[in-house]
Amino acid sequence: MTDSPARSAAWASPHRQVQMRAVSLDEAGLRLDRWFQRHFPDLGHGALQKLLRTGQVRVDGKRAEAKDRIEPGQTVRLPPGVSASPTAPKEPPKMSERDAAEVRRMVIHRDADVIALDKPPGLAVQGGSGTGRHVDGMLDALRFDNDERPRLVHRLDKDTSGLLLVARTAQAAKRLAESFRDRRAEKLYWAVVVGVPPRAEGTIDLPLAKRPGARDRETVQVDHDQGQRALTRFRVLDRAGRRAALLALWPRTGRTHQLRVHCAAIGCPILGDRKYGGEEALLSAVADSRRLHLHARRITLPHPSGKGELVLEAEPPPHFRRTVEAIGFSTGSSTSGD
Repeated sequence: MTDSPARSAAWASPHRQVQMRAVSLDEAGLRLDRWFQRHFPDLGHGALQKLLRTGQVRVDGKRAEAKDRIEPGQTVRLPPGVSASPTAPKEPPKMSERDAAEVRRMVIHRDADVIALDKPPGLAVQGGSGTGRHVDGMLDALRFDNDERPRLVHRLDKDTSGLLLVARTAQAAKRLAESFRDRRAEKLYWAVVVGVPPRAEGTIDLPLAKRPGARDRETVQVDHDQGQRALTRFRVLDRAGRRAALLALWPRTGRTHQLRVHCAAIGCPILGDRKYGGEEALLSAVADSRRLHLHARRITLPHPSGKGELVLEAEPPPHFRRTVEAIGFSTGSSTSGD
């Protein structure tokens, strides 16, 4: 298949310059050719293959193939003539002063490379169907003294609270994404669960697979045939008889809804998680029973500057603290997963 002269001419302007474009969070695992289809639909397959074959398109400075998978934080080099989509991008909605002030209040750490947010429950990280308000849409308020727009490097579920890291530069985004991908980032979560695990600590090793759900809402389930391996280490921090427990959770893999599905699978759904625990995920004696009790408590990973380690903690939100106090849990002092 060859490209028409008209199509090729659209990309032949000698006045355009080489551009470096960062891969976004929602493009994790996308094939490189699919990435080009998404951003440059008028660039034909043959033209892209030629650019790849001649090394004009590169990923993180290296030659690439159409089938290569890309990851958040990586940088795609676009040669002259492929530096802008022929369709002008939509202008992002204007952020309100209220949203700008709110996201700045979430900041619990800031340096030249990283911003750490303590995300409240109920706020989405990224937009989607019916989601007009989200952290990604507020990031311009976190530029501070930087020209670059901050970049998300990982996700939290909408109703999960706690630590969310944001890279302040493309280079920091790349290094942070590598730390998450290479499992050099240790993430600790706290969860209040209904019921008590069969032992005080251990590892949940159950493969997970995504399945279509009602109203286009994807669900995740244990699938020993087609699922991807998922590992979660857990420790019981405190318990209330057989009724409930406070768990420390360390996800060793990063599957969607991993902690929620794993807890439900061992008979201890996270309090408030009716999606995976149904009515069994509720406690009548807890006032905030219908709110998800999952909190990203701590992250430890190499600092993207290459100097030392970054260790950050976020305090649980009010509803989580109220439940812990009402049940009488002690959070203890142990935060190590080893």
